[in-house]
Amino acid sequence: MHAQWISEALASALDRHSKEGLSRQLMRLLRLWISSGRLPGNTMLPASRELAANLKLGRNTVLNAYEQLQAEGYLATQQGAGTYVTLLFQHKAGHEAPLRRQPLGLSRRGSELYQYCPMPQGLHGAFAPGVPEIRQFPHHCWQQLLARHQRQATPASLLYRDDGGLQPLREVLADYLQLSRSVRCSPQQILITQGAQQALELSARLLCDAGDIAWVEDPGYAGAKAALRGAGLTLIAAPVDSEGLNPALVTDARPPRLIYTTPSHQYPSGVVMTLARRLALLQHAEQAGAWIVEDDYDSEFRYDSQPQPALQGLARDERVIYAGTFSKVMYPGLRIGYLVVPDSLIDAFRAAQARLYREGQYPVQAALADFIAGGHFARHIRRMRELYRERQHLLRRALADTAAGQLTLSPGEAGMHLVATLPAHISETAISEAAAAQGVWLRPLGRHYLGAATQHGLVLGYAGVDQQAITHGSQVLASLLNGATP
Repeated sequence: MHAQWISEALASALDRHSKEGLSRQLMRLLRLWISSGRLPGNTMLPASRELAANLKLGRNTVLNAYEQLQAEGYLATQQGAGTYVTLLFQHKAGHEAPLRRQPLGLSRRGSELYQYCPMPQGLHGAFAPGVPEIRQFPHHCWQQLLARHQRQATPASLLYRDDGGLQPLREVLADYLQLSRSVRCSPQQILITQGAQQALELSARLLCDAGDIAWVEDPGYAGAKAALRGAGLTLIAAPVDSEGLNPALVTDARPPRLIYTTPSHQYPSGVVMTLARRLALLQHAEQAGAWIVEDDYDSEFRYDSQPQPALQGLARDERVIYAGTFSKVMYPGLRIGYLVVPDSLIDAFRAAQARLYREGQYPVQAALADFIAGGHFARHIRRMRELYRERQHLLRRALADTAAGQLTLSPGEAGMHLVATLPAHISETAISEAAAAQGVWLRPLGRHYLGAATQHGLVLGYAGVDQQAITHGSQVLASLLNGATP
């Protein structure tokens, strides 16, 4: 603990108008802080001369306090080492009295939201889903671009902004989305956000009222459910079949105000929504007066065909809000995503974002615009597409060698994960907990269902996992499967 912090804390705590003398106040405060563990054993105190100067006290006032506490055994001095708290007051971890937990005091909506926000175990390593390979990201090139734009940052780029994102970034994004995803948009329609989660939350808050009905894919992305639930929406399960979200299977007759979908690569099943189903979904949304939020989170990684055109490009009207992110194609900590919003709504979205969340990272956005315009982005995607294809094959071979016949794997035409369906007698929760004890992360498929799960299995991420970790993780999974009893 820095001596200056102790001086500042004492300066705030001393009452110069109290009848109690300042030396006695110093003794009392230091005694209390030491006995409570606030100043643990071996903490160095400020030198008496330094503390007296900081507190604007006579040095004898401080010396008297120090000497009395030393006599009581709270403090010790050593020639050349100063004054420090004795080790008698070394509070060891695990020996403190347990803190009494008070009720959280959350609102009903907050309590419901909390249930949608469990922190997943294993944010990286085998087989954490949704994690890209960051070790092969072109860090040197990226750091050069970042450094240049940080050096050249103007005062305006460091202030609060309400532009909806840097214009050069919105321009290159518009070109990229039109060419690669068949999204119909202009730079004016693009809103740069702090990741996909903020984009989903902003869409829900601006397009819906509390209590409105939102369809969510079942199984589906837990982060989307949390964002929509946080906006006060009522979530209704929209079952996913072999063609994607199926409106005909929704059992709740109330019309939705918002429909959340991942048509290009459904999460977590991996299903690609067929053209017939896309057209049916657009027709249903039009009849219900509903908005569709299309989350296109990893469409760049297709292995056997070109990326599917976006649902947004098929819509006859402006009923689809298109959301994307750089978390999967670059790295999660970048925290930059985007929305493509109809012209009629962009002013409201831009104003709400500026007011609710503020804007920032304009030098980073400038570096990202150059990263895309210079071709680095496209080259990185091509490299990662080949790497992820190879790693998916490695995972399939490893599981075929170690767990043959016990798992059914999803086709894996795209994306960064596979779904492994388990035999009926094996608990996905039990096997994931047993694997976690060995440092292998197996996400239970059941966690992605809004209601009762109709399938049970595991979500296995492979994108950020090297060959050695894939081999080890597959062996751990196989050993647990072989040890499971019917």
